[in-house]
Amino acid sequence: MRGPAWRALLVVLALALADAAAGRFVVEKNSIQVTSPDELKGKYECAIGNFGVPQYGGTLHGWVEYPRTNRKGCQSFDQFDISFKPKKAGGRPNFVLLDRGECFFTIKAWNAQNAGAAAVLVVDDKSEPLITMDNPEEGKEHLENITIPSVLITKKLGDQLKKSAEAGDMLSVLLDWRESLPHPDERVEYEFWTNSNDECGPKCDMQMDFVKSFRGTAQVLEKKGYTQFTPHYITWYCPEAFVTSKQCKSQCINHGRYCAPDPEQDFSQGYDGKDVVVQNLHQICAFKIANETGKPWLWWDYVHDFALRCPMKDKKYTHDCASDVIKSLGLDVEKVNKCVGDPDADEENEILKAEQDAQIGHGKRGDVTILPTLVINSRQYRGKLDKVAVLKAICSGFEETTEPAICLSEDIQTNECLDNNGGCWLDKANNVTACKDTFRGRVCECPIVKGVKFVGDGYTHCEASGIGRCEIGNGGCWQDTKDGKTISACSVSRCSLETLVFAFQFVDSVKSKCGILQNEVSEGCKCPAGFKGDGVKSCEGIIQKLDFLQP
Repeated sequence: MRGPAWRALLVVLALALADAAAGRFVVEKNSIQVTSPDELKGKYECAIGNFGVPQYGGTLHGWVEYPRTNRKGCQSFDQFDISFKPKKAGGRPNFVLLDRGECFFTIKAWNAQNAGAAAVLVVDDKSEPLITMDNPEEGKEHLENITIPSVLITKKLGDQLKKSAEAGDMLSVLLDWRESLPHPDERVEYEFWTNSNDECGPKCDMQMDFVKSFRGTAQVLEKKGYTQFTPHYITWYCPEAFVTSKQCKSQCINHGRYCAPDPEQDFSQGYDGKDVVVQNLHQICAFKIANETGKPWLWWDYVHDFALRCPMKDKKYTHDCASDVIKSLGLDVEKVNKCVGDPDADEENEILKAEQDAQIGHGKRGDVTILPTLVINSRQYRGKLDKVAVLKAICSGFEETTEPAICLSEDIQTNECLDNNGGCWLDKANNVTACKDTFRGRVCECPIVKGVKFVGDGYTHCEASGIGRCEIGNGGCWQDTKDGKTISACSVSRCSLETLVFAFQFVDSVKSKCGILQNEVSEGCKCPAGFKGDGVKSCEGIIQKLDFLQP
């Protein structure tokens, strides 16, 4: 129940948060590019909604429709016989443009999705900086079923799009999430801000479902060095004037320094907020000790097992139950207990103090104020906390061509190299291609094959380069076989490798007789001595024996 005690605690919380002067919330964004009509062409910013499935690392191209009625999307579009499904199978998807107001953002997205929309563009109703569309504390019945992305656009852009739509123009836009997360190198660093509380309703259920489904994937990525994962826990402090109050004493440890909400939102029954803080501390310390032993991935096992073995509803949300789980995973209980410290002591806890400091934004990462929150490469993830959706976001954080194989599976992305070789250069005869499949899309880049580097633009031309190039398709040069002997215009193959090494190091006359100067070893096609032609398509003439090569 939500009684006076709960309202009093909210006041305490508000005061504590207001005191965090350094605090700032960062709106995570992607871009929207209008491709038609011409007068609106350009790239604009939009804010990523914190529900549904943003296409991190990818793009989505579609037509924009502004419905003739139900323009705020607060009612089912079926009532108005409106559908946003493409009129033809395989047609470009449709995005729906909706006005802000009257109902939750999630309701708008749910109604649009049911009507066949592939994405939702919500138009702000006031001229202001972009904000994050969050999921509501109430009315969550549709939250887990929303699978389309939603973005908020400015009132100015929205008004222009609406005016154009009402004039009958064809509106085409590209939603682009490719740069929503940094992707600097071959390792992704991510944080999961969570809570050990299992009685906080849908959000707690969502966190636990995510841990269960993502645990195996997270552990594989961590064990192979592809990611560096760190769990975090939100706490706040009780303002000094309220430290001795009943509310702070029941919700805080270490004399009001570290607090959490009452799990049941009722001070008169069940567990208290301070119990949650203590179990959060156990989970942080379990990670710390596991990390020191070179097995940070054990955190996922601990959190998973604790939720199963020590639930609040069974009255097992205790220190003893936590210790049993820690022992079962082979972690040192004494070290964990030492890390946890004394919750009743009137002193700072080093671990929780660091957690509070980490909540404050730094660089391009804002304060962590939404629970749960995933931070990937210092940017806050927005959207559904779903295994596939989160994995896609993590995969978008790798530098192109460095992502692990799991990021290139069919369930995660489409291999663009399978369709017309991605528009890249291809040598069908030797099965060599410049198309490289990456999570963000294909890259046309001349390859390295059997130690031989190809050079070119990757789209229309790649050519083997360097010593050994003649081993790959004869370097693209002419060759012919007569009387069991192969004659080649590829310069490197005119002398054996052993002869070349000897030639370059010792005998200038040999190099001359081979017809190979040092700067010509890896370049060009030249008909051998006694032959004439372009060296690529043809060489004609009489073979002249090289007397210096005869026994």
